[in-house]
Amino acid sequence: MAQFSTTPLYIDGQLRPAEGGRVFDVETPVSGTIVGQAADATAADVDAAIAAARRAFDETDWATNVPARVAALRRWQEALKALAEEWRPRIMAETGCTRLMTHMVQLDMPVDGMSWTIDLAEKFEWTRDIGISNNFGLNSRRLVVKEPTGVVGAITPWNVPVQCSLAKACAALAAGCTVVLKMAPDTPWAGAYMGAAAEKAGLPAGVFNVITSSEKAAPGEQLVADPRVDVISFTGSTAVGKRIMEAAAPSLKRVFLELGGKSANIILDDAKFPEALESGLAVCMHAGQGCSITTRLLVPRSRYDEAVAILEQMFKAVPFGDPESMQQVMGPVVSKAQYDRVLGYIAIGKDEGARLVAGGEPAFEERGGYYIKPTLFADVDNAMRVAQEEIFGPVLVVIPFDDDDDAVRIANDSKYGLSGAVQSSSAARAMAVAKRIRSGTMAINKGVYFGSDAPFGGYKHSGIGREMGLEGFEEYLQTKTIATEAEMA
Repeated sequence: MAQFSTTPLYIDGQLRPAEGGRVFDVETPVSGTIVGQAADATAADVDAAIAAARRAFDETDWATNVPARVAALRRWQEALKALAEEWRPRIMAETGCTRLMTHMVQLDMPVDGMSWTIDLAEKFEWTRDIGISNNFGLNSRRLVVKEPTGVVGAITPWNVPVQCSLAKACAALAAGCTVVLKMAPDTPWAGAYMGAAAEKAGLPAGVFNVITSSEKAAPGEQLVADPRVDVISFTGSTAVGKRIMEAAAPSLKRVFLELGGKSANIILDDAKFPEALESGLAVCMHAGQGCSITTRLLVPRSRYDEAVAILEQMFKAVPFGDPESMQQVMGPVVSKAQYDRVLGYIAIGKDEGARLVAGGEPAFEERGGYYIKPTLFADVDNAMRVAQEEIFGPVLVVIPFDDDDDAVRIANDSKYGLSGAVQSSSAARAMAVAKRIRSGTMAINKGVYFGSDAPFGGYKHSGIGREMGLEGFEEYLQTKTIATEAEMA
């Protein structure tokens, strides 16, 4: 694979090296080899980024000049589009995603999706008149004013780094906040791409800053602890989300979290086979490295053996392994650590008594990459660890149920509540089941909820708050009520 040049930080409107010229290696999971380096930020670099964001929010008109920031964000979007082909190979290399995936959620879709958020900022009702009231013998006209919250620390994961980073940064910037974006160590180049585009677009100094670092925790902990940061937006594991909430408590930061999932896909007994079972292949999308992927497949007991037999043939026939493919959606898992973790869960599933039907072993080991064959477990009890814990790999567990009530019970028997799906020939029946599932998003048959205009987030241990859509935009706003003297009509 090609070698790539070293990428810089983007702080206070400048592309620059880390303090002392520090860099760290970037590995591609396609071959397990080093393909380049990225700037390795120090605590001083993070401090400089926070200071720049604070200054830009407090001392410039970014927070109040809606037309100027809308114009700046449109320039940024155009710069991202202009640089996409140059950066596409880097995104593929660091994430391990296929070329097809970069034309979808890994690159093109989130850049295109910025339009909805920018348009929303342009037409948003920043001030709302709620009328005149008479309280305490006084007539008052009340205005509800929406204002940007301040400096946002955006901490993003490695699985879909462009999408997650733009979902946070574009909404926060459009709302009038300033941003320090902290990338995951596995995927620094997605952030560097955004910084390069920001510099090309001439974003005002300090409104957007990008930190890349070999440290998994330290830069994020610094953002959470710093009193100059007003909001933390985090996407990642539930365990880390809990630590962030605890660390943010002393400064009473606003925190919203998009966390893990163990979502259920319910195949009702009137669903059409084999079409309905194709949804089980979602775990092959980006090697199952998606928090909202449905990784538990619930099948009626009366059709269980039939379903498992069909799924076995599907899983054994899934094409994968060609990173340049415009037909394949599955690549390797992102790192050796993730590779070991997924294989460890496969071993746990076998030890728990689940029946391994397909996959369950490495693939293409001679390449040195981190490929795992699409893996199918049957005869799974929902109490098993492979049914309760987020694996984040190409692993599907199939669980039998007796009737609709039993399916709902099993689906909701999880600490998570991020996503889910229902397959049925009856739209009304599917909707009735979907409404009973305790999760933030649901798909019926081939319905797709994902989009810049649709709020995304979870119940229970899957998070707090929403990303994208109007609800995601308003996460970055404060509400102020102003009363003036008024005469009653």
